[in-house]
Amino acid sequence: MARSLVLGNGRFLINFDDFYRIRDVYFPHIGIENHTEGHPFRFGVWVDGATHWIDEAWEREIGYEDGSLVGVATLRHRGLGIELTCRDAVDFESDVFCREMVVRDLKGQVRHLRIFLHHDFYISGSDVGDTALYDPELGAILHYKRNRYFLIGGGTAPEYRLSRYATGRKRLHGAEGTWRDAEGDGWLSGNPIAQGAVDSTISIDLEVPAGGEATAYYWLAAGERYGDVAALSEQIRRGGPRALIERTTGYWRLWVEKHEVDSGLPESIVSLYKTSLLVMRTHVDEGGAIIAATDSDITQFARDTYGYMWPRDGALIAEAFDRAGYPALAQRFFDFAGRLLKTEGYFLHKYHPDRSLASSWHPWVDEQGRKVLPIQEDETALVLWALWRHFERYRGVEDVQPLYRTLIVRAAEFLASYRDPETGLPLPSWDLWEERRGVLTFTCATVWAGLDAASKFARAFGDLDLALRYEQAATEVRGAILEHLWDVESGRFLRMLVPATEAGGVPKRDATPDASLFGLHFLGLLDADDPRLVVTLEAVRDALSVRTEVGGLARYRGDYYHAVTQDWERVPGNPWFIAQCWLARWQVARAGTPEALTAALEPLEWVAAHATSAGLLPEQLHPFSGAPLSVTPLTWSHAAFVSAVQDYLERRDAFGRCPTCGTVWTPLARDTR
Repeated sequence: MARSLVLGNGRFLINFDDFYRIRDVYFPHIGIENHTEGHPFRFGVWVDGATHWIDEAWEREIGYEDGSLVGVATLRHRGLGIELTCRDAVDFESDVFCREMVVRDLKGQVRHLRIFLHHDFYISGSDVGDTALYDPELGAILHYKRNRYFLIGGGTAPEYRLSRYATGRKRLHGAEGTWRDAEGDGWLSGNPIAQGAVDSTISIDLEVPAGGEATAYYWLAAGERYGDVAALSEQIRRGGPRALIERTTGYWRLWVEKHEVDSGLPESIVSLYKTSLLVMRTHVDEGGAIIAATDSDITQFARDTYGYMWPRDGALIAEAFDRAGYPALAQRFFDFAGRLLKTEGYFLHKYHPDRSLASSWHPWVDEQGRKVLPIQEDETALVLWALWRHFERYRGVEDVQPLYRTLIVRAAEFLASYRDPETGLPLPSWDLWEERRGVLTFTCATVWAGLDAASKFARAFGDLDLALRYEQAATEVRGAILEHLWDVESGRFLRMLVPATEAGGVPKRDATPDASLFGLHFLGLLDADDPRLVVTLEAVRDALSVRTEVGGLARYRGDYYHAVTQDWERVPGNPWFIAQCWLARWQVARAGTPEALTAALEPLEWVAAHATSAGLLPEQLHPFSGAPLSVTPLTWSHAAFVSAVQDYLERRDAFGRCPTCGTVWTPLARDTR
């Protein structure tokens, strides 16, 4: 189930599902130690003698307050005549999640009801050895194991007292959990402690006047010691949970409006741009890692998640932050990456935010059992490319200098040497989609871009010999791309060369249309109007367009990942947001008039139209229903959108001012009737 909200502060992150249930709780890093393992925290009310959990019977509107990381959910049950409006926030500074719950009567009668909040922790990823207890001094429920503590409180102002509570065992000897205790008479047992596989439920009693409303609050605090959560409990009670929600609203609005995008854009694009930046920010760990996604439901497919830092994703997301005006976040990523590069000069597949090596499916030998590097070379190259663009914009000499020898030179030496002496192309590595090994055109373009960046760094730091070496290597790689990866037969660039299985064999030429070929444009290897690029990307666009009502652009023809059909003519693959944004960037670059530039917004309007109601972008969509597939949100999808919007704004500014009135030329509004 796709996530409906993401809230976080770089240490503490909480995800919600479509039923407004908490599904993921990460602390103290983003991406590791999911303390729910995806199990839902139920939320419901007891009214008119029965308990009703939030499910399909409730109308649900879930989104963000405009320009902030404060969630707003309206939950309405017409049969019960009850409406709840909830505001949720993870405090920007303290590791506290707060919820305000306003309950309204829709029947015109006094309502006596009970709010239930259930907690199904798997602390540090396991339910073995957990403890749940009631702490009378704090008036709260405490879940803990080793150095992970979670404190749960709530009530009505000003006392903020729980009405009832229960702790108990779950999924053991027939015990389903304390949420069952909330059903029936709606009266929780008051069991004060349980250990092992445990859960807890709290209740808050409310009296709602006829046609009126009543308000209650709930919070969840995280810490590494008991004293941490005790101090947070005091902070919440002293100022009130509403104050934390309000200050968090103000903080994120200040943050996102630091670099306001132009109001000449369609409102749907402006809104999604702001949401994208905020969602991206939630996936930046305090230590600098940029996490691909935190939606844990993907574990059902491979018993693994996207909760890692891929150097490729991180580089592209950092570059988007840079362009949007947030260089500190990008610098934090580069500092993090600089500590990961192997002494040989390359990155491995992916990493945890604590800098440990993450899981991988790239073998260390080929089909013949010969040793190979288990790498995606584009990951190393893109970090150099993004770092140069970061330096070029902000000139943070003292920020980059510590990375010069340990990251830039070391990686550039690897890129320059890891090449075929006959062709000059990079040697085989895994592709950016992580599915096939070979000499990918996209990867080669990133190697050229990385070497070009390294040569500029070397020249800036006065290493002229290195600058010439990297310039020469970049020139050779570019020439080899144009010679060996251009396919005369198809009249366009190949996707890749597949290594021969036998010694001395001829590589197979793979001309499959692939969205990664847009990299030839946005990495700057060829001008947007270069005839070779135009014929290639037009062929990619035509071959990968999804011919259903949903539309969009696939990754490549025959994409099997989460495929729902094998009608490759109609659906070459599921539509991916990254591919659509890459198409937008190329069309924007080719726009020669304000009118053409306005028309180039169409792919971005498609992206905005297919985001979730809260403005989250999945990795891909179901080609017939338009429902999210794989993880939601994918940080890379949001970064690709931000970069495409920045391309549009820069291209529009390039048209200059009207010679008659002197105002900036604004593209015409599109007629969307």
